[in-house]
Amino acid sequence: MLEGHPWFQLEVLAASGKSAGNKYRDAANWILEEEMPEEVGNKQVEQIDSKIFENAGIKLIFSALPADVARSVEPELASSGLFVFSNASAFRMAEDVPLLIADINGDHLALVEQQQKSRPGYIVTNPNCSVIGLASGLKPLADNFGLKSVFVTTYQALSGAGYPGVPSMDIMGNIVPYIHDEEEKVEEECDKILGKFTGEAIEPLQLNVIASCARVGVRNGHLESVLVELETDATIDDIKNAFTEYKGNKDEALPTAPEQLIIVTEDESRPQPVFDSYNGSPERARGMAVTVGRLKLRGSKLRFFLLVHNTIRGASGCSIMNAELAKIRGYI
Repeated sequence: MLEGHPWFQLEVLAASGKSAGNKYRDAANWILEEEMPEEVGNKQVEQIDSKIFENAGIKLIFSALPADVARSVEPELASSGLFVFSNASAFRMAEDVPLLIADINGDHLALVEQQQKSRPGYIVTNPNCSVIGLASGLKPLADNFGLKSVFVTTYQALSGAGYPGVPSMDIMGNIVPYIHDEEEKVEEECDKILGKFTGEAIEPLQLNVIASCARVGVRNGHLESVLVELETDATIDDIKNAFTEYKGNKDEALPTAPEQLIIVTEDESRPQPVFDSYNGSPERARGMAVTVGRLKLRGSKLRFFLLVHNTIRGASGCSIMNAELAKIRGYI
């Protein structure tokens, strides 16, 4: 997603000693449909070291480290003056670290100023891949109608487990109704994302989210069945309008942002991972839209299905957009 980016250029690739010294094409297990960009494939992977970045004149780091590695490496990078945009879970719930979705809670980005009181750099995290979709769907509802409670059941794609993912004999013809720590992440991260930024800290929303998470035999795309209780009366048309009219950071042109964040489908059999995972335009924002459908309202209770591409909107794309927001607001 960084290929051809108008603001950011990939200069250095770094990893553990196991991969360091190899060309990226030899170190990486590339399983995307698109061919690996030749320039990137020929880059040598370096050992993670802040001096390498400093010598290359780099300030911006995208981190996709495992959480246990990130827990020690990312603070070191931030302490050396680097701006770390992380997909790892290690610091998501830290009080002074933004848990950021650029077009949902962009005001939380200012929380990095609290970190910079004690170090020159900072860490910004993006949420869990399921939570990014869920919070995107909840934000317009919270803003327009208020929320009392949220129940969500997720049907999560295999790519969310990393490669090689779930053993074939566990998932073929089967659904696994458990993903380690996933339900806890969904329940606590939404409160922080949708909370209020006071200028120095985040006041969690205390939404009372209850999550049930399952792994299904789909390659990409997390489908979520969401049941919410609204605080104020609304019609289905009111709710559809709230979804489609939500603009996020409408005054800030971010290259990776979709023209419309939430797409409402009228097809009663959609959204589906096969057809809707890559929704979003223009081309750079393909896979960055969240699709909702099958809206049903009974009194104050609203049920709908939501689909998010877990490795684009739910991971790399979210992190890139967070860095774009940081640049446009002067934090990079």
